[in-house]
Amino acid sequence: MIRKDLFEGVYAGRRVLVTGHTGFKGSWLTLWLLGLGAKVAGFSSYLPSEPCNYEVLKLNKRIHNFEGDIRDYASLSAAFESFQPEIVFHLAAQPIVRLSHEDPLLTFGTNVQGTANCLQCIKNSKSVRAAVVITSDKCYRNVEWPWGYRENDTLGGDDPYSASKACAEMIFKSYAASFFLGTDAPRLATARAGNVIGGGDWARDRIIPDCVKAWSHGREAVIRNPNATRPWQHVLEPLSGYLQLGARLLSTECASGDAFNFGPDARADHSVGELIGEFMAHWGVCLMRHEGAEIRESSLLKLCCDKALRQLNWYAALDFRQTVELTAIWYKAFYEGKDDMFEFSLRQISHYIGQAQKKSISWAK
Repeated sequence: MIRKDLFEGVYAGRRVLVTGHTGFKGSWLTLWLLGLGAKVAGFSSYLPSEPCNYEVLKLNKRIHNFEGDIRDYASLSAAFESFQPEIVFHLAAQPIVRLSHEDPLLTFGTNVQGTANCLQCIKNSKSVRAAVVITSDKCYRNVEWPWGYRENDTLGGDDPYSASKACAEMIFKSYAASFFLGTDAPRLATARAGNVIGGGDWARDRIIPDCVKAWSHGREAVIRNPNATRPWQHVLEPLSGYLQLGARLLSTECASGDAFNFGPDARADHSVGELIGEFMAHWGVCLMRHEGAEIRESSLLKLCCDKALRQLNWYAALDFRQTVELTAIWYKAFYEGKDDMFEFSLRQISHYIGQAQKKSISWAK
């Protein structure tokens, strides 16, 4: 059982809309909100993978589901009008870099026009009091320097996905400066995170899902860039940041219109090869082969999260070993078919909350 008084108890009984709720992060956020006692609705046009965490957790039986394309303003507006959300988490996106090369129009339409549509619906809503717009760590122009990007560093992106997320940030800033200025206006912020792993992710071109999908069928996993270094974090880490940010926006304890980074400290920086090695320690030895990446990938991209620490008192609860272990345990439970994955996932959230309490993180007290 998850305590409903976490995050200052602001989510209990509130109407919360999650766009992109069928995705990896969206489904975990939906589950956590249900545990906090929120009345949750989701807006999405499709199931992004097979299997899909949204179906695995059977969330369709527990929330109000609106089926629609985020690029279709009329469909999204109708969902806002019907549900009258008080809080919005906007996660609907085309999140795959390779697909952004294959279909840039889909990527820009979803990530740019979709964000504009969501902000316009919030602008026109009489019920929304707070909103968190999730973009990506890839919204920064990455020059691969060894220190973390801060929220006021230059936005950019050479690939269509990264550029679309930079555009989404610029659109947000324009709406915040033009339409959300009065004391009665909804309070909004953007959240930037990346390199997220955790159970229930089966998206293409992600290292752990690629390995799990291959190994669960006795096949070789293809490793594109084993030397690439990333600050890996468990999916519950940024989600706790989004929830803390939403709570602070509602209580007016942080500025509206700002951006916040969410990520682990430097000790979580590990190569893809190290990540796979740690994962295999829990999964078992499996086959793999190396193939060169068709698309150039950055060797390093990390965030400075000092702002989240100072203004939200947020910081990561898990170290690298705990992050990988929690991920591997979830997949093993799923593929062994021994658990009700809804209850199992709630237990993982409870475990994560316990780790946050041990570190005296404020939202978990």
